[in-house]
Amino acid sequence: MKKLFTVDDFMVALIAALGYGYGYAVAERFGWPAPLCLVACFALGMALEGITDKIIFSKTVQKSTKNRIFAYAATVLVFLAAHAISTRLMGVSLLEEAKDEFLSVIGFAILGFVVNLIIRWVRIKRIRSVYGDGNEGYVSEIDDEDVEELNTQNRPVLGEYDAECAVKTRTGTYVGEKNGKTVYYLGIPYAQAPIGELRWKAPEPLPASDAVMEATSFGASAMQAENRGAISGHHRQDEDCLTLNVCTGSEKAEEKRPVLVLFHNSGFAFGGSADPLLYGGNYISAFPDIVFVTFNYRLGVFGFIDFSEVPGGEAYPDAPNLGLLDQIAALKWVKENIAAFGGDPEQITVAGFESGATCICLLAASKQVKGLFKRAFVFNGNLEEAYGTSDAPMTLAKDLLRNTQTTTVEELSRLKPETLIEAAQSIRGNWGMCAPALDGRLVPTDVYRAYKEAAAADIEFIVGVPSNESRVFRSFVGGQGYEDIVALATADMQRRLDGQLAAAVREYIEGQAAASSEIEARSKFIDQWIALSAYRVAVKLAEGGSKMHLLYWAQKPLIENLGSGTVDVLATLFGNEDALEMYGSVVDADLSEVLQTLLHKYVIGDALQLYRNEIRGVDALDWEAFPKALIVCDDRCRCGTIEDRLTEIDGLVDHMLR
Repeated sequence: MKKLFTVDDFMVALIAALGYGYGYAVAERFGWPAPLCLVACFALGMALEGITDKIIFSKTVQKSTKNRIFAYAATVLVFLAAHAISTRLMGVSLLEEAKDEFLSVIGFAILGFVVNLIIRWVRIKRIRSVYGDGNEGYVSEIDDEDVEELNTQNRPVLGEYDAECAVKTRTGTYVGEKNGKTVYYLGIPYAQAPIGELRWKAPEPLPASDAVMEATSFGASAMQAENRGAISGHHRQDEDCLTLNVCTGSEKAEEKRPVLVLFHNSGFAFGGSADPLLYGGNYISAFPDIVFVTFNYRLGVFGFIDFSEVPGGEAYPDAPNLGLLDQIAALKWVKENIAAFGGDPEQITVAGFESGATCICLLAASKQVKGLFKRAFVFNGNLEEAYGTSDAPMTLAKDLLRNTQTTTVEELSRLKPETLIEAAQSIRGNWGMCAPALDGRLVPTDVYRAYKEAAAADIEFIVGVPSNESRVFRSFVGGQGYEDIVALATADMQRRLDGQLAAAVREYIEGQAAASSEIEARSKFIDQWIALSAYRVAVKLAEGGSKMHLLYWAQKPLIENLGSGTVDVLATLFGNEDALEMYGSVVDADLSEVLQTLLHKYVIGDALQLYRNEIRGVDALDWEAFPKALIVCDDRCRCGTIEDRLTEIDGLVDHMLR
């Protein structure tokens, strides 16, 4: 994406040559010894190079074509005048110096490019040695030492502590840990532990406290079923999981910093904030004027289950959406306390991927969330996940009673969490269907209609649309589990279509299967359905007046069978290249820098634009508003329309968007 050498670099090299040449020649004329002549050469050359670099690559020059031409002309005139003076008075030809400088500048650029290619090749070779063709999905291999470090726990602080890393909030004082340019505060409780009588109850606020606690270790992840493809499975789990993490720049700031709150993904049943894909340190090192927050919330049978049709269920009316209520509680804690960490409670942006994005899309329509966030970045948010699972949480509750040989919710509430997990694991089909409910209380029964009626008009959105998400999902759940899910999902989707369109879908799948296989054909159809579902969210939000930008991710995967989607976008946006290697791919550093910069502009409220050379070697970019999209494909970013890219089936777009 970046250019190796531009005309701007050449202009800087011209003036640098002037400095290097004059520095040595003048010192030599004064009779200085050779070592001092070299010192003068480098001192003047580097000084002029630095000054010229700042001028040529300044925003004022780069944003205007006229200013660039003027700067180039001035640079050439200065060089020619200096060359004439140098030739007449000292007999020194700056043209020779310019040639050497040019060769040196482009030589270093090429060397750096080659070194980066070698590093990338080594990483790719290592990944391929682990994954092969990727047919087995993600492989979570973590050293025992890393697992032990990941599972340490915070303790009360009874003696002295580092006051520079301590933050006092209403609910306690938390002592974080400085790491280079960042300070991390990990495992901070944002609500009371949902255990004992609070199991399957809405989160309760924490009482005020003067206690001092370590904040150097992640809190436990939510209880969850086993999932071999999720790295979070190596992290300790507990019902007492309602904690969050804050990452800030280590330098103190006079002004409050905008806040970015990241919702973790993994299908409402897995995952947690300890996932290295969600690490905020690299992003904050690059953009220390942001405060970065991640958090855990209840999952699976602890977060999304409906007891309304089982004995005693009337005492647990919030059970279907406890995960969403936890998220609201976390946002309220951030709103109340983030100023103590240097954050601006009036400038909160939320971000989510896959299930995390779906949660944000649902919350945006809820009256209980008004004022808790100003902007939202959602990648692969799919309201169909909530629309299509209204009966599943009830069925799950009944199956849970049957598998634990209990008859009431009260009996269930007395069981150990491990017993519930084991029972849920045995009914994996229903466990996998855990999702928020459109209950008409917290979330409107028709979210699309709520959008059209301006329920989220005060929130600005970036909506991300994937092109190849099904393979990513397959990599998490494994081949056999994926085939079962695809068969069920395809049948469910086809039932929602009218006769003519259903026939077109069947014909499409049969045609694709003839060229590949039945599972590949169904996966290709599901990819189109997922993309259209995410796009539909954008369309309905825009109809309701929300300011909207689109992102379309069409990057080619490193390993075809692993796909390219949620995990790749996460790692690229937050610069977590080591984490992405664990998921079988590599981050393109140039693309990552561009997307990170655009996300930063979004969070701080700037226009989504790059002027030429704002990122060295990258052309100007204007991320046009909806219905245009920023299309990421082949390590390039460009703006265009995407509706014609979303499906190959006639009539499906009209059906999904109606």
